[in-house]
Amino acid sequence: MVLPSEPEFEQALNELTVSLSSFLAANPRYKKALEIVQIPERILQFRVVWEDDQGQPHVNRGYRVQYNSALGPYKGGLRLHPSVNLSILKFLGFEQIFKNALTGLNMGGGKGGSDFDPKGKSDSEIRRFCYAFMAELQRHIGKDTDVPAGDIGTGAREVAFLFGAYKKLRNEFVGVLTGKGATWGGSHIRPEATGYGLIYYVELMVAASVPHLALSSSSTKVAISGSGNVAQFAALKLIELGATVLSLSDSKGALIAPGGFKKADVEAIGALKLKGGSLDIYSGKEGFTYYAGKRPWELLEKVDIALPCATQNEVSEAEAQHLVKAGARIVAEGSNMGCTQEAIAVFEKSRSQGGESVWYAPGKASNAGGVAVSGLEMAQNSQRLTWAPQEVDAKLKNIMKDCYEICLEAGTKWSEDGASAAGNKVLPSLVVGANVAGFIKVADAMKAQGDWW
Repeated sequence: MVLPSEPEFEQALNELTVSLSSFLAANPRYKKALEIVQIPERILQFRVVWEDDQGQPHVNRGYRVQYNSALGPYKGGLRLHPSVNLSILKFLGFEQIFKNALTGLNMGGGKGGSDFDPKGKSDSEIRRFCYAFMAELQRHIGKDTDVPAGDIGTGAREVAFLFGAYKKLRNEFVGVLTGKGATWGGSHIRPEATGYGLIYYVELMVAASVPHLALSSSSTKVAISGSGNVAQFAALKLIELGATVLSLSDSKGALIAPGGFKKADVEAIGALKLKGGSLDIYSGKEGFTYYAGKRPWELLEKVDIALPCATQNEVSEAEAQHLVKAGARIVAEGSNMGCTQEAIAVFEKSRSQGGESVWYAPGKASNAGGVAVSGLEMAQNSQRLTWAPQEVDAKLKNIMKDCYEICLEAGTKWSEDGASAAGNKVLPSLVVGANVAGFIKVADAMKAQGDWW
């Protein structure tokens, strides 16, 4: 059977399949699980008709990919962006299955959204879209069935509108969405969670491989892409620890701060982004250099740590090669599938050579902090309690530590260069580790429930 081309999903599936090669060679019975897990349990597609401020109707496509529920209710964000299509949502939902498995929490994998673009829309137009979108989605989700969350284009405002629509349509106040406001069922640390969790994961990578790159030192130079929640809070945590953040970016270009961003700079950018602004307003401002149409990776001569935090496939092969030449020792994704397959190959080749090599962490491990705190929000909703920020942050740190250790152990065992990793100062592959560990957990649950045999 010839299926339509789905390049983003095919890339995610290929990365998993390649990473599993050693494990599947030793455990061929799991090949059937791989064949089954790659097909979603259910795909929902629907039209969303909404009214603009002039009273004119518009139509967009709405989606929800309910990918796998072996470990718990479907869990994953809703993306609102013109680029949204089924291939992108299948890739995101597929990655979400294994990411959620690595948190140790009972969550399945899913993803959804629409090709609606919130940029340039009034609050009233966004509210009407969210209500129209939820009018159909509410038939298919629930606190024990499918719990969506935010994503690109779906921030606190959109989550609030979606939750309000669900509450009115179903006449119930339940934890059907995560990322809610702190006073009406949300969790402390949720907005910060992906960025903070990324840095907690990177701290462990640094301690194990390049301890002289202490994040408490201003001599440690970090390149970040993006300027949304993940990038902002990763930058703020790094600045709080003492490292120097050299870059941020958006869809229009890259912003470089040769002397490093200050906390106030990042907070001002956060306020700018909340209003739909662009980093190009920093062009010509003292202390910053703005590069229209560029990403930060080839603009910096010296980088110790690179954190892609914008969107998928934002680091190319050439950019990866430049990062290696610029001295990068750690590359960890804050975005989902932030590096192309060719870029990952560059980093993995460097790692396998040992010495002053690059150690790469895939997003399904390093950016799992966001969905981890979403899971903690679900737990708080079930208890009708709100935990203190310090308690949530401590739980997030422990989850990221456990995730890192699981990936490290599986990577040491199943990397093709695993033997040399133990005795030759070649670091184990965290790509292999994350994929194998997440896959085994999901596949074993599916087998126990009768989904394969």
